[in-house]
Amino acid sequence: MARNTIARSMHDVGLATWFGGSLMGAVGLNSAAGQVDEAGQRARVANAGWARWTPVNLGAIGAHLLGALVITRANRGRTVAQQGVAGATTLKAALTLAALAATAYSRALGQKVMNAGDVPVGDGTEPLPQTPPEVEQAQKQLNMLQWAIPGLTGAVLVMNALMGEQQRPTEVAKGMAQRLLPSR
Repeated sequence: MARNTIARSMHDVGLATWFGGSLMGAVGLNSAAGQVDEAGQRARVANAGWARWTPVNLGAIGAHLLGALVITRANRGRTVAQQGVAGATTLKAALTLAALAATAYSRALGQKVMNAGDVPVGDGTEPLPQTPPEVEQAQKQLNMLQWAIPGLTGAVLVMNALMGEQQRPTEVAKGMAQRLLPSR
């Protein structure tokens, strides 16, 4: 059986970057923009940070997905033969798709805020009473998404831990036996 060290590294480092960057944005960047004295410059500061992060995040997501494809292909036999692996794979894929959708939607909302220019905001995701309604709506959605993305990518990390446990020799043997001899 061939090793997949490069694919696993791409998968794990890409996911760690995606998770860590989104968590740092939620905890640090978005709220730090609120420290800018001029309310009309706060969105600009948050937007500048996210604009610089976007290409790195895109590369990380691409590396994660490419690594995932290689790993999935390498484990396709075990996915079919070992009880529990197909379900875990399906759940992990669903969580990944949800994280991708949340990330893409967040980027679209962020672009809406960027396009509004120097409007007064509380911070990267909090409007002020004088924030224009379209920016206020985008910020309210971004406020939820900033936590959803690390939540979803964190859940994918948990699935990685589960799937790593499923690769233990005793778990493989038990899962294959359960597939061959289902309990009644």
